[in-house]
Amino acid sequence: MGYGRPRVATSSCLLGEPVRHNGNHSRDRFLTDALTPFVDWVQICPEMEIGLGTPRESLRLERSPEGPRLMTRRSHRDLTSEMTALAAERIAGLNLTEVDGYVFKAKSPSCGIHGIPLYVGDNAVDRRQRGLFADAVIRAYPGLPVEDEGRLRDPVLREAFVERVFAHARLRELLRREPRPRDLVEFHSRHKMQLLAHSPDGYREAGRLVAQSGGPDRPGVLDAYGAAFRAALAVRASVGRNVNVLQHCLGMVSDRLDPVRRADLAEVIDAYGAHEVPLSVPLALLRHHARGEAATYVREQTYFAPYPEELGLRHHIPA
Repeated sequence: MGYGRPRVATSSCLLGEPVRHNGNHSRDRFLTDALTPFVDWVQICPEMEIGLGTPRESLRLERSPEGPRLMTRRSHRDLTSEMTALAAERIAGLNLTEVDGYVFKAKSPSCGIHGIPLYVGDNAVDRRQRGLFADAVIRAYPGLPVEDEGRLRDPVLREAFVERVFAHARLRELLRREPRPRDLVEFHSRHKMQLLAHSPDGYREAGRLVAQSGGPDRPGVLDAYGAAFRAALAVRASVGRNVNVLQHCLGMVSDRLDPVRRADLAEVIDAYGAHEVPLSVPLALLRHHARGEAATYVREQTYFAPYPEELGLRHHIPA
């Protein structure tokens, strides 16, 4: 099954570049060792790009009537205008047709996406801010999959992020080819189970747009489909919706199974629903039993392999 090759933006320090304020890096092994063989990185260090060297004075966000200001801690230099201008410049090249995701540096006043403190004097009065650069990117592209390296240590968040990134890459490749209506139908059909695991309503909304793709406003329909597809995948897949999808797939291949194998598969699906086995177990059994021409539709679903299997992201037992 073709994946496309995602383009993922990331803070340069996470790939081992010595660009942090103290002259060190924050190399993340999952990014450099696991993901690197499968993605193309777009490295960005906003603080270096606005002319700050390394090592350099550390930064923080300070409250002002105009909104958070990006300030150096000791010399109290205001870098807000420089960072805002850089963000506008970089955002122009980070549109959804070119980048499939972004991994930001956690706890950075430039790049953090959660829990950045906002100061008044020496006191942190709010710890719910985003870094100035990250905030601009997220506001400009709310449909872009984003995470920081800290949250990616959670197996559920890691799997969800990577799944979205590879789905975005497939969508980007589809739209780049200026697809015919039948191409969109095939794409949507292959993603049916994956979308249903995230958002049945989103799947139906995207399907409604597919039905309009033969009309006169095909570019508008394709743009709307892309937005609906991304929005559906942004909804977190749940154990319950996964169970529904697994049972649906079982129903599609059950007439080719003897009663014992059919009962075994149903039992494994129930075990996943009871949080006793990881999702990879019923998926592997279903794919193994989806043999013959009648099961081709099931085998070709992106749901069974939404990203390279070497990443091994579905082996955690759901909480």
